[in-house]
Formats: sequence, structure tokens, C-alpha cells
Amino acid sequence: MKRRVHVLVRGRVQGVFFRDATSEEAARHHVTGWVRNLPDGRVEAVFEGDAEDVEALIAFCHCGPPAARVTGVEVVEETYSGDFTRFSVRC
Repeated sequence: MKRRVHVLVRGRVQGVFFRDATSEEAARHHVTGWVRNLPDGRVEAVFEGDAEDVEALIAFCHCGPPAARVTGVEVVEETYSGDFTRFSVRC
């Protein structure tokens, strides 16, 4: 089963390689979509892929890379679209 989620991550998640680590994790799990920093200090991402792989990315977002300090993760289910062919880090 395919799944798409929109994720917002709060805490100390910028300047700690959160986007790069998320991209590496997405590649490991064959998840497509994107990740970016928001001006308010949060990280935003969209993940698409097999349900269990997307769940692995959500779990990763709850802790992030070693220097991150995640204080909250909001996950919104969306309709799977298959729009993405890869995972990208957006500016």
C-alpha cells in the first residue's frame, strides 16, 4: 500500500544536518518527496512511498540526526499522488 504524508518538525532542527540526514534516510527506504527549512525554525517534508517505508521516515523525524532536539512532529495524511521520482532537499 502506498502512502503520502506532510510532516512538520519542531525543535532544534535547523543547523544540525536534519535535511541531509532525512534525504539519506529517504534514499535508504526508497521514499520520494522533499524536505526544507521553514523561516520559523521548523523543518517541513513530504514523503511518498510504501506505507512501512514512509512510517520509517516519520519515526526518524521524531529523533532526527544526533545534534537535533525534536520537540514535536505533526503528520498530516494526504492522498498518494506518485508526483515524485526522487527525494530532494529544497532551499
